[in-house]
Amino acid sequence: MMHHTQIAQRVFNTALMVDPAKALAILTGLGPLITGREISVEGVEIAAEAQEAATLPARASLFGDDLTKRRARDGSQPFAVVDGIAVIEIAGTLVHRGAWIGQSSGLTSYEGIAAQLQAAVTDPAIRGIALDIDSFGGEVAGAFDLADRIRAAREQKPVHAFVADHALSAAYALASQADRIILPRTGAVGSIGVVAMHSDMSGALDQKGIAVTLIHAGARKVDANPYQPLPEAVRARIAGELEDLRQLFAETVAEGRGRRLDTLQALGTEAAVFRGEAAVFAGLADEVADPVTAFRAFAAAPRGTFTSRGKGPMMTTAPEDHAQPATASAASTPPEPAPPTAVAPPQTAAAAMSPEAIRAEAAEVAQVCAQAARLGIQIDAADAVAKGVKPEALRAKVLADLAARSDAAGIIATAPAAGAKESPIVAAAKKSAAASR
Repeated sequence: MMHHTQIAQRVFNTALMVDPAKALAILTGLGPLITGREISVEGVEIAAEAQEAATLPARASLFGDDLTKRRARDGSQPFAVVDGIAVIEIAGTLVHRGAWIGQSSGLTSYEGIAAQLQAAVTDPAIRGIALDIDSFGGEVAGAFDLADRIRAAREQKPVHAFVADHALSAAYALASQADRIILPRTGAVGSIGVVAMHSDMSGALDQKGIAVTLIHAGARKVDANPYQPLPEAVRARIAGELEDLRQLFAETVAEGRGRRLDTLQALGTEAAVFRGEAAVFAGLADEVADPVTAFRAFAAAPRGTFTSRGKGPMMTTAPEDHAQPATASAASTPPEPAPPTAVAPPQTAAAAMSPEAIRAEAAEVAQVCAQAARLGIQIDAADAVAKGVKPEALRAKVLADLAARSDAAGIIATAPAAGAKESPIVAAAKKSAAASR
């Protein structure tokens, strides 16, 4: 009972970066515990979700944590290690100042992840970091600070994000800071947006004959209180704040993804969720592969094979990995000067390009068409080249077609089953650790 007020503060009247369906599922599960009665959501029907028992493993805070002390005392690691790769789990609902690091309670704290990240960066025996991600997101508070830490960590050691099967909202903000994002065919990433929920208890209080009088100083002190309907002016102000947070979210993603996904492109997704090849095509991921197989390749690579990369324009995926193609080859080759003529006719854009740039652009168009074919959209590459269609325009058309077919539209998120199996990446790590002892 003593934690119900704290739970309510985390759920209501605060910005959340979490898939809306998941947020509503959380509300349905926790609502009766918070309010003492069933909660209805206007216009939405959601089945109640089974709740897991909460436990509190090692604690962590902003300025100090038990992990460092425990490691110094008994030499234990706060994460699994496989062939020099630190495996850090990012699972369940992500929270700020949650104190605990594990997901046995269904929650994982940003502080706990940061503590593990710091331990991995400073340990000379660790040569790479694997983020094992399966989360629908969580709180805004703390998410962007942790994203900055992940981006800084990859300047010292390679950081790869393995999605199995969801990295949505706040979880994607973290994944986007890795050097590389790998997801399975059914994996989902994105939801670059922010949501807030307001609870209106006025009807329930009226039914019980309870009147609540709020005595306050300051005109906006009781804005969005749960004892009265939400005024339109307050709703508009909150919506504006959420839009500002969405801008910050997109900018953070762009800092991590570089040329692969800029701020305008991130905003242009309108918080849609992308799966598999569509995610790679849209620039939200780098490769579609079985996460376990991809992780083994990461762990088996000789030291120095994967180099850390700082922020800035970059491409990390070769064409055969189905990544969004780079345009650097065309941009880096300066146009050759046209030979002097007595009467110089007006030059078209294509005529002004060097032969090398034209070939590079044609190759990129062909690659976009090949990627589109894997997504079930057939485009004649030769016809596109003949008509002078630019790769960017072609890619935008394919994404629009995907959205129209709902292949890249929002998905309905479902919570993991209560008896869900342990992450295969962590299971492999534990097996390897046991064999080494």
